[in-house]
Amino acid sequence: MANVPAFDQLMNPTIQALHALGGSGTIEEIYAKVTQLSNLSDEQLGLLHNPQQGGQTEVEYRLGWVRTYLKKYGLLENSSRGVWALTATGRQTQKVNPAAVKRFVQHQMKENRSSVLESEMPDDDEENTWREQLLAALLRMDPSAFERLTQRLLRESGFIQVEVTGRSGDGGIDGKGIMRLGGLLSFHVIFQCKRYSGSVSVSQVRDFRGAMVGRADIRDC
Repeated sequence: MANVPAFDQLMNPTIQALHALGGSGTIEEIYAKVTQLSNLSDEQLGLLHNPQQGGQTEVEYRLGWVRTYLKKYGLLENSSRGVWALTATGRQTQKVNPAAVKRFVQHQMKENRSSVLESEMPDDDEENTWREQLLAALLRMDPSAFERLTQRLLRESGFIQVEVTGRSGDGGIDGKGIMRLGGLLSFHVIFQCKRYSGSVSVSQVRDFRGAMVGRADIRDC
């Protein structure tokens, strides 16, 4: 089992990540920067919090607790759109004592008679809950229905000539289309519609990029 850092060990990397991002960031941006700063392996990033349910990884779960504790400690704030930012105090803070943060927050929760159990969700897990439900529905979906959904989403996003090629041993390429930008520009896109219960590893992205060579423009997204 991968050795994932405890949530309090991720407090300072989270603060550093937000400073590096200019003082604010989405959950996804903070996650990417923290995992980079902490040098977490693919195995650590792919570990699920609840393997039976899928969805949220252990790192994502623990970072949720980090944001909750740092918010209660007065270093972070978040908007209704899910953007997290350093407070005025947070902008002046480069590093904290994780043990002191834990003591302060736990005392605060005890004072407010709002004790939190380990099984409860952190501050922003309402968003994580619907994401987990959506992922569970996608994992239950028939493969052909999932491919049709992918095709529809691409069309809604501005793609034309979207074609699902299926699983025909063509290097993992499942579809292709043309992306239009502003009605003036367009470029060919190759996509893979796969369902993963955990995070997509760096090696999987590398293999996909290799399969794209010579078939379309390679673009990161």
